[in-house]
Amino acid sequence: MAPSMPGRRIEVYADIWCPFSHISLHTVRALRDQLSPEVPLLVRAWPLELINGKPLSPELTATHVAELRHVVPELFSCFDPAAMPTSTLRALALVEAVNDVDPWRGERISLLLRDTLFEQGKPIDDDLLVGLALNNGVDESALSDVGRVEARWAEGRARGVRGSPHIFVGDADMFCPLLDIERDEFGALQMHERLERLRSLLVAGLDDELIRSA
Repeated sequence: MAPSMPGRRIEVYADIWCPFSHISLHTVRALRDQLSPEVPLLVRAWPLELINGKPLSPELTATHVAELRHVVPELFSCFDPAAMPTSTLRALALVEAVNDVDPWRGERISLLLRDTLFEQGKPIDDDLLVGLALNNGVDESALSDVGRVEARWAEGRARGVRGSPHIFVGDADMFCPLLDIERDEFGALQMHERLERLRSLLVAGLDDELIRSA
C-alpha cells in the first residue's frame, strides 16, 4: 500500500451495525481506490447505542437490510439478525486503537467487522475482537476503553456529525451522501442511490486537501 500524503485522509463517522454505513463504506473505498488510492479511509466511532440509549433492533436492522438490497443487491448476502451484537462498543474501541497504530490496518478491520456481520452472517464476538487486537499491535485491554469511544463521539458532535455515516474529506462533509432516504405514505423507507453526489464530495474534498498539502 502506498504511503499517504501528510494530512490527506477520508474520515467517516459510523457504527459497525449500521447497514447504511456498510453500503457507504464499501462504495467510498471503491471510489477512493479510483481517485486517490494513497489516501487512507479512517472510520471513526459513532456509538449509536449511547446516542439512542439502547442497542439497535435486530428486527429493524433486518428491515433496513431488505430495503437496501433493492439498491445494492450485491451486498448483504448472508445477513442473519440472530448474529446482531448487543453492543458494538468493544469493536469500536478496537478500531480506534488500531487506527492509532496504522490507519490502513484500521481501514481493513473496519470493513472486515462489517463484512463479518452483513456478508457472512457471523457474530462479532470477543474471540474475533481479541484476535484482531493481538494480530494488529493492540493490547486486548484496549477493547474495554469505552472512554476512547466517548471521546470520539464528543469530537463528532463538535464537528457537526448528524448520524451514521457522516463523511469528512478536506473542507467538505455530508451526512449519508450516497443515499436519498424518505418515507412513503405508508411509512416505508424509499431509498435512491446518489453515486455521483458521493463521488463529487470526494473529488472536491481530495482536491482541496491536495492544494493545502502542496
